[in-house]
Amino acid sequence: MATFTNTPRVPIPANGVDYRGKVVLAPMVRSGELPSRLIALRYGADLVWGPETIDRALAGAVRRVNPRNGTIEFTRMPSNSGRAEKATQESVIYRLDPVREKGKLIFQIGTATPEIAVAAAKLVAGDVAGIDVNSGCPKPFSTSGGMGAALLRTPDKLVAILEALVKEVGTPFQIGISVKIRILSEPEATKALVSRLVKTGITGLTVHCRTTPMRPRERAIRDQLRMVASICRDAGVACVMNGDVTSKDEALALMQEFGVDGAMIATAAEANPSCFQTEAEGGLLPWKEVVHEYLKFCLEAENRFGNSKYLLNILVPGKLPEGKTAKSARSYADTCHALGFEDLMPAALRVDEILNLTDKSVTTKDLQTEAVRSKAVQNAMENNETARAASGASRVKSTSPVATAGGPIRTNSIPAPTKSKPQETVSEVDVSIPAPEATPQKQELAA
Repeated sequence: MATFTNTPRVPIPANGVDYRGKVVLAPMVRSGELPSRLIALRYGADLVWGPETIDRALAGAVRRVNPRNGTIEFTRMPSNSGRAEKATQESVIYRLDPVREKGKLIFQIGTATPEIAVAAAKLVAGDVAGIDVNSGCPKPFSTSGGMGAALLRTPDKLVAILEALVKEVGTPFQIGISVKIRILSEPEATKALVSRLVKTGITGLTVHCRTTPMRPRERAIRDQLRMVASICRDAGVACVMNGDVTSKDEALALMQEFGVDGAMIATAAEANPSCFQTEAEGGLLPWKEVVHEYLKFCLEAENRFGNSKYLLNILVPGKLPEGKTAKSARSYADTCHALGFEDLMPAALRVDEILNLTDKSVTTKDLQTEAVRSKAVQNAMENNETARAASGASRVKSTSPVATAGGPIRTNSIPAPTKSKPQETVSEVDVSIPAPEATPQKQELAA
């Protein structure tokens, strides 16, 4: 990373964080939930962005502490979505770990209105290190409401949102406000936009090196990056790059090459979050080790199984037998069994019960069936012994030799076998329990 002397710097608030010198986890819908952030931090990410959360979804949410794991959850009752029956269980809109994410979590908000943005940001401001406005997501669910990349076409509105957040959230809560943008087709248009944004009081700006119409498969365009970094540097605002950064080593090299302050890793972290380790620190780890660690975080966080499975389908190689089996899993117990993580099974069974997955779990049903069969065998044995005792029948004697006090057995004193017909014996009645049969076991991208 390039260093510069005698350059201005926007002051970092007391509860905020400086983006300079940081390699961070990018905000990704579905892939940026708590377990993904924790494993990124585990392998060396300096900061983590949560997934874009729409301000209207957060407005009216209730903050609570989960008594089982200490996480902070923002919940609200879901809308009926046209269903006749009324929802009875709250939905978790956002979940964070106040210990392991302290000073490292940036909350990204999707918004198109200063007033709603401020109201939503105030709910989480006391628990995060910064609020980041998403003005880069090109997906219709964001742009259709005037949010995300649509804000690039309404710079006056974007500036108003940032200024309101700085004044009404950043200053009173002493955290930083930042923004994430995409480059515009014309460099002069990008220059004009960034020049306005850095004057709003923000502490950081992230530039995704793609235009709005570009898809992730298209190579990132970095020819405007030095210009954006220069404008940010002159204003004292940290500049973070995003787009086609695949590892921490590459991030550090690109930061040096383009003079930016930090770098985000997105899709590479979905595939293997140990990409946050440099080669000197161990580099990429085997998938199974990473998946085991990820599942531990999922269970600790009581993460929604559907969300966990989404990322597991990326982390686990689908062509492997265990990968194919894991894709059909319907619970955490099914997943742990398919991947051979028996050490995680007790926690998996407990979380399945909390999340109401027990009835869906094939593995749990198999365990219950095996328990019933084992109990039946035990009862049959006990009933068999009781029946013998009641009828006066003698117990089956052991065929092993019994030691006597007469000293060692002398082989020359054992009588030779006779040719007489063996004595017929009456076999005792027994209950035969058949052996149990084997039961067949049953990418969103960076904003």
